[in-house]
Amino acid sequence: MTSSAEKLRRLLAQPGILLMAGCHDAISAKQAEWMGFASTFMSGFAVSAARLGLPDTGLISYGELVEQGRNICQAVNIPVFGDGDTGFGNAINVRRTVQGYAQAGFACIMIEDQISPKRCGHTQGKAVVGRDEAITRIQAAVDARNAGADILIMARTDARDTHGLQEAIERCQLFRDIGADISFLEAPLSLAEMRLYCQSVEGPKMANLIEHGKTPLLPIPELEAMGYKIAVYPLTLLSASIHAMREALSDLKNGLQPRHGLDFEELKAAVGFPEYYAEEKRYTME
Repeated sequence: MTSSAEKLRRLLAQPGILLMAGCHDAISAKQAEWMGFASTFMSGFAVSAARLGLPDTGLISYGELVEQGRNICQAVNIPVFGDGDTGFGNAINVRRTVQGYAQAGFACIMIEDQISPKRCGHTQGKAVVGRDEAITRIQAAVDARNAGADILIMARTDARDTHGLQEAIERCQLFRDIGADISFLEAPLSLAEMRLYCQSVEGPKMANLIEHGKTPLLPIPELEAMGYKIAVYPLTLLSASIHAMREALSDLKNGLQPRHGLDFEELKAAVGFPEYYAEEKRYTME
């Protein structure tokens, strides 16, 4: 059986850009797969919001994230990227985090260089560790992969916000030299910055597209032409879900039937009743 990591390696080896919608639980991941997305991304921001009702400010734990990720990975057949935050401690913790994410079924783990507790890359108050510590984190992640964890390593830097674009680019270059499979320069502020990053760092690169965030929202073909290999919309499904819930709640509160939503047959199909019934029938005695 082909592993999730190997499926992702094959996707990255194909021509074209890999477009992903972020997920926050098993049902949102299943919808992405059902709609034909070849991969999905478990966003730490989205999981913190959906699971805890709390902001992405380092409040969610390794155990909570990896448990959520295990449920997501078991629910779909497409490769799943997982937000591994800072690795949850020193280099030994990073290695354990990478191993745990691989065992949970993730195809790729993202490790970043923020100071713990970290926060969403498009919010205020970020800080990053020194270059040496950032390198050590990624080295530990790569070592875990090389020691047998079947998972890709995406190395993220938030240094653009704190140390400037050049430092962020140089960190991405160093991460790639160490052996990171994918680099991710968070929150470039302009097309010129995005182009310089793509021109300066070899290998697969990810663009993080947050509605009304810091980075320009460019058309996917333009991102591909610029040199990005992956484009992710990490919070779109979470935002749409909250909007839909508020709209339905408003209708109910005002004595109305909700205007939008699936009918019951569609809802049953979305959560997997037809597959369950078919499997159940196999074990039903005639």
